[in-house]
Amino acid sequence: MLVVLAQGGLGSGGFNFDAKVRRGSLDLEDLFHGHINGMDALARALLVAHRVREDGHLARFVGGRYAGWDGELGRRIMNGRESLATLETWAVEHGEPARRSGKQEMLEGILNGYV
Repeated sequence: MLVVLAQGGLGSGGFNFDAKVRRGSLDLEDLFHGHINGMDALARALLVAHRVREDGHLARFVGGRYAGWDGELGRRIMNGRESLATLETWAVEHGEPARRSGKQEMLEGILNGYV
């Protein structure tokens, strides 16, 4: 839902709720409840995604994580002014970058806190 909100909505798309019987719940009433539960889950996800965007913590983290793309080299790459050969030369001159954690577990914990 974060992506749906970032894109400004679904546009002409939607969500696919199929009616395949996948468990022992095969009555029409079971399918009815399954669709209602699915729509409820999507609605809750939309509310959570809205709160995540309003709070801005995740966006600040992602912005910091990819801030290097706003630097000189990042802009040259994004503008198509670098080739694989020039980037190889740059990498040889600068060596291996320092490893930095993506903090996935921390971020998953933050997102779970919204639920």
